Amino acid sequence: CIFRHVDFSDKFQSTKHYHTHRNNNMGKVPVLTTSTIPDSVKLAKYAVRGQLVKRALQIDETLASGDHDFPFDKIMYCNIGNPQSLGQSPITFPRQVLALLEYPNMLENEYVEHIFPKDVIERVKQIQKSMNYKSIGAYTHSQGLKFVRESVSKFIRNRDGIDAEDYSNANDIFLSDGASSGIKMVLSMLIRDKNDGIFIPIPQYPLYSATIPLLGGTELRYPLNDREEWSLNIEELINAINKAKSEGIVPRAMVVINPGNPTGQCLRKEVIEEVIRVCYENNMVLLADEVYQENVYGEIKFNSFKKVLYEMGEDYSGMELFSFHSLSKGFYGECGLRGGYTDLTNIDEGVRSEIYKLASIGLCPNVPGQIVMSVMVNPPVEGDESYETYINEKNAILESLARRAVKAVDMLNSLPAIRCNPAQGALYIFPEVELPQLQIEEAKGRDLEPDVMYCLDLLENTGICVIPGSGFGRDNGYFFRTTFLPLEEDFDTILDSFANFHQAYISQYSG
Repeated sequence: CIFRHVDFSDKFQSTKHYHTHRNNNMGKVPVLTTSTIPDSVKLAKYAVRGQLVKRALQIDETLASGDHDFPFDKIMYCNIGNPQSLGQSPITFPRQVLALLEYPNMLENEYVEHIFPKDVIERVKQIQKSMNYKSIGAYTHSQGLKFVRESVSKFIRNRDGIDAEDYSNANDIFLSDGASSGIKMVLSMLIRDKNDGIFIPIPQYPLYSATIPLLGGTELRYPLNDREEWSLNIEELINAINKAKSEGIVPRAMVVINPGNPTGQCLRKEVIEEVIRVCYENNMVLLADEVYQENVYGEIKFNSFKKVLYEMGEDYSGMELFSFHSLSKGFYGECGLRGGYTDLTNIDEGVRSEIYKLASIGLCPNVPGQIVMSVMVNPPVEGDESYETYINEKNAILESLARRAVKAVDMLNSLPAIRCNPAQGALYIFPEVELPQLQIEEAKGRDLEPDVMYCLDLLENTGICVIPGSGFGRDNGYFFRTTFLPLEEDFDTILDSFANFHQAYISQYSG
């Protein structure tokens, strides 16, 4: 079996030559070149949209032309948690609400009640009244619409079973364009210079490893144990903190992703308690990335850091915590609408004012994202006309994700030279591949990391786009991250394609 390979180094040469030629003709030395842009930009890496995806997009263009000899007819983008790009249908209720707000004249149409359910129309009128104007084309409060923030704080109180106004209120909430912009804003408040360190899990989501150097800070790492279902070892965390301090780095904050990305684990309550204690004792701020809180498939239930901190009592009442959530994950999968929120717990009033100033620079979060966030946290309830459709769509998506997670893990663990932990939550699995020495040597000859070569060869031969583990900071062993988002009607075909490739690949390189 001979596998297709690609020489990635020459893919963008024609573009580079064109720009050099153009600039020489103009007789002007460009201000911006890779040698004159900030080092912090060049240090930032984002594997989820990096080398593999660039190649996948090139192949996509070739497939679209119809003139190709690839053994597949489409790319399966399993590189990113982008459910609707792989065929997941939007939830009906929020899209109906958004449709009427996008075109409010429809409310005056005599047939509107024959097209939209009554509770949709009523919700739209409530939103218009809360905004004091009928158009979502206007700027809002820089922190986000107040009624949306009130809905989010009520959602948090209901989720955690703590109905106290001082537990969460609208002033604690900053709406954002997805969780990512909120995370970047908080990191910009934490990082003063290269002596400030931010602890991130390894493996980690590349948003953090890209943003920390971009802001001039130092990335600090704590390991997750793949031999114990990606568990967090508190003793290793404490050792990492002490090591950083001994090297003159100030540990300013710790990021926890729960459920995990890329590893799909869920933290037990007792581990969350230990993390809070360690951060409190070491004067570190906690950043709880909880965007997958609806995506829980195993026996370990989701516990928010906010709730666990509250239940730990007065001894920890000064513990500073930022919590993040998003429209993009869960069962909504509304990645393109860019809706999210940041919840502030025990944050100094002066710092809140500075965060508000940063939010004001961007004027306001996008309004459609805010509106759909208000629906996500305040969905139809039993008795509403849209409830049955809503709950059926929600359950169908979450149950299907759970089935796909199990099916993918079972298939991977049935193959030689591969090992995969169960997906307890989120949208990903992170299997380890035991690559043969012959493949490792060939990868070095191609100036590639072995896991990158494996993923590129998988892409070239099957059209399946996954991300190598080295892109998530994992530097021992060879891993890759894949979603289990392709629709169930496509899923078996994709798994079969992967299995056939992997078995032939391992066999060929095993000699």
